[in-house]
Order: sequence, then structure tokens, then C-alpha cells
Amino acid sequence: QLQLVESGGGLVQPGGSLRLSCAASGFTLNYYAIGWFRQAPGKEREGVSCISISGGVTKYADSVKGRFTISRDNAKNTVYLQMNSLKPEDTAVYYCAAQDLCQTDPYYDMIYWGKGTLVTVSS
Repeated sequence: QLQLVESGGGLVQPGGSLRLSCAASGFTLNYYAIGWFRQAPGKEREGVSCISISGGVTKYADSVKGRFTISRDNAKNTVYLQMNSLKPEDTAVYYCAAQDLCQTDPYYDMIYWGKGTLVTVSS
């Protein structure tokens, strides 16, 4: 069974931090770039960040640059998204996806998708 599973979402106040995890079940992440995407109610899915297979290339949406950091730990078969200085507009369901290269285009043909984790930023 090949799955990506996101975790770490929850309710946080503006200015707070969360760390999301994207873990693989049934396969290794070593062969894939990983992207993070999000979708707020009534809005289009948007790319947030991605990381290359080696971890040497990272990309961020302008809206999260300087606040979010993507990283990977191949030994733990996990990719992380550290989210700092969270804003209410960051509220969304966050998804990770396995890719053949680092892509923040949500319409790119992903290899695997996770089912998402909800992040709510509110006071």
C-alpha cells in the first residue's frame, strides 16, 4: 500500500508556528521530489513549497517566503514544512505530493497525493 500521510495541522493563533510532516508508507521518499500545496474553502489549490530529490533545490510561493521552510530527512522517510509567523490567510488544508521534480504548480501531474491536514490560523 503506497501512501503519503500528512500530520501536524491544528489550530494556532496568528504569529504562531506549526510543523507539518509528510511521511511515506510503503515506499521511500528518496526517489521523489516533494511538494506542499494548500487549498482554502472556496479557493483554488495553490503551491506552497517544494524540495528536490537531493534537497538541494527548494522553492516557495511569494506569500510564504521568509516564513516557511521545507526540509527532508531521508532517514526518517519524511519531509517537513516548518511554518512560522502564521497568518489567518494561511488557513487551509495542506497536502503533500510526490513529484519527479520540484514543482509548485498544483496542476502538475503528481505521482502520489496525501489526503491533507487542516491548518487553522485564528485568534
